[in-house]
Amino acid sequence: MKFSCEKALLQAAVATASRAVSPKSSIPALEGILLEAVHELRLTGYNLETGIRSAVPAEIRETGSVILSARLFGEIVRKLPDDMVVFTSNGNAVNIQCGMSEYNLMGTDAEDFPELPEVEYQNSFSLEEKTLRSMIGQTLFAVSDNESRPIHTGSLFETGEDGLTIVSVDGFRLALRREPLENKQGDFSFVVPGAALSEVEKICRETDDLAVVTMGARHVMFQMADTLLVSRRLEGEFLAWRQAIPRNNPIHVAADTRQLLASIDRVSLIISDKLKSPLRCVFGKGEIRITTKTAIGDAYDCCPVEGDGGDLEIGFNNKYMMDALKAAPADRIRLELSTGVSPCVIVPEEEEESFLYMVLPVRLRTGE
Repeated sequence: MKFSCEKALLQAAVATASRAVSPKSSIPALEGILLEAVHELRLTGYNLETGIRSAVPAEIRETGSVILSARLFGEIVRKLPDDMVVFTSNGNAVNIQCGMSEYNLMGTDAEDFPELPEVEYQNSFSLEEKTLRSMIGQTLFAVSDNESRPIHTGSLFETGEDGLTIVSVDGFRLALRREPLENKQGDFSFVVPGAALSEVEKICRETDDLAVVTMGARHVMFQMADTLLVSRRLEGEFLAWRQAIPRNNPIHVAADTRQLLASIDRVSLIISDKLKSPLRCVFGKGEIRITTKTAIGDAYDCCPVEGDGGDLEIGFNNKYMMDALKAAPADRIRLELSTGVSPCVIVPEEEEESFLYMVLPVRLRTGE
């Protein structure tokens, strides 16, 4: 096996493939990156849950394959000078040269590396990488980390008349993003683990290039330019989210997203993991009065809004409200409310509902 390629391209590919490498595994090969020189150079990382394969333009002089420690190979490539990297392997003996630097390492037989799962084509759709990236980023925060309901440790992808809808829930809140799709094959849905989606978000670039998402029987594949990610699908019954969102709320108030976020942020300064306390929000006429009280003191802020909340008092977890407001891709939002124990629904004030966030209230005790 012999190839040469630019250091910067190789470094980027090693960093991408390493995202799916197991830091510690009972299968030593999974702690490494599989390098394959075929018609192109391919680098693969796989942890039996998620696999990432990145292709690199390289001059292939001899085909072959070998496994190298992801940590060590990554460090070597990162610290090499900015020059052409010449990689040679004879069996598992590897020689790396770049500028005045040279390394001789022992790799592992490529036969020890488990094959990435085949994704038997069932359905697919494509959308711009930057759109997929923002949709994942604006819903991923609401994915559950409670393993007792494994299906909710991922996000639901659903295609239909409205295009693509991504939904995440964790029992305390719900995050939804929707975008139109031009080229999809039928209506279908699947659930992708949050850990895999976190990697997809990092791999997607701020570009108009299309990402192709392919659903198989047990796996799903994301293809972004020269990188593909394969993840297992989560099986089970996802929350019937349409029934879970109350939309006949009588109280509607509109607010500037950043202004409301800033008000909550200021009041939250006296809340910490040790000093937990809910936000007490009173929705009055033209304003939301926000207070909280902890062992170190109390805080108050007021945010102007349009509308009259009839002095409805409702408690919220400050982090859940802030996460939703930070993710909301709109300058102005509408908060829909009903009672002090009903969820708060957050949608865009006027434009089409490309997002929806729902936050469950916290019961307020007297004196809080």
